Amino acid sequence: MKTVAQSVEQILKAQPFLEEALQRSIINYSALAEELQPEIASILKKPVKTGAIMMALRRYQSPVGVSNNFKIKNAFKNLGDITVRSNISAFTFKNTTTLVNCHGELLSYVSENTHLFYAFTRGILESNIMISGSEATKVKTFFKEETLIVQREGLAAISVQLPQDNFKVAGLYYQIFKHLAWQNIALYEVVSTTNEFTVLVEEELVEQAFAAIKNLKV
Repeated sequence: MKTVAQSVEQILKAQPFLEEALQRSIINYSALAEELQPEIASILKKPVKTGAIMMALRRYQSPVGVSNNFKIKNAFKNLGDITVRSNISAFTFKNTTTLVNCHGELLSYVSENTHLFYAFTRGILESNIMISGSEATKVKTFFKEETLIVQREGLAAISVQLPQDNFKVAGLYYQIFKHLAWQNIALYEVVSTTNEFTVLVEEELVEQAFAAIKNLKV
């Protein structure tokens, strides 16, 4: 049978933002205990006093948090250049047997125009193409026989050079997403390679997103 402490741990582990705020001592224990009381009573299937919840909160020892992880701090300290590209168009096409041929035509065109921003991701049912807005007409031409699901204009791409051993650092992407989420920045698309990370956001959010990512270095 679960205890109050185990119930508190279950809730905090399911809400990493809450766990980190508690770890940083920026939450009122009494108010949080009252907030959690109905959920913990439901988990335990019996009434529970807020005092017991407060005690469990104060005694809770979170695992060595990723925010305090030396590897993460060192990785952010060694982030490379941050590049911003504006006026990006994004297209989502239904995957078909002919889509790859259209993509080949686009790749051939892009290879001759290396100044363009271009990224491609393929899922199970659909594929995304992100390209400099000036080339939106070219995409429509190459893919005119394909099924266009969504087209978006007015996006910006923020690319970050990651340290060479970033794939060994647990929680690296979590920290990036967390900082963007705390600034209420919604991501339209995420593209990554081994040592590079790119997010696409609406252009009106690009300054906030850039600042949030840049502050990771501090």
